[in-house]
Amino acid sequence: MNQEKRKNQLNNWIKFSNIGLQMAIIIGAGTYFGVWLDEKYPNNFSAFTIIFSLLSVFAALYNVIRQVKNISENEDDTPNKN
Repeated sequence: MNQEKRKNQLNNWIKFSNIGLQMAIIIGAGTYFGVWLDEKYPNNFSAFTIIFSLLSVFAALYNVIRQVKNISENEDDTPNKN
């Protein structure tokens, strides 16, 4: 039983660290795209960088909420072996 608990904790750790990595990739890609657009179409306020970095943050947060909800639902569906 202790072995199963450790395996479950490791699986949860992997899932949540994966979510953090996905957040970093989404935000980094959105910001990079905004910087690229600002270099291609210059403006006074770096508007593309601001817009795409904010949109990518919201997209990353939506992704986190969706995945945590999914993980929570999957844990609720598994029967307790007590």
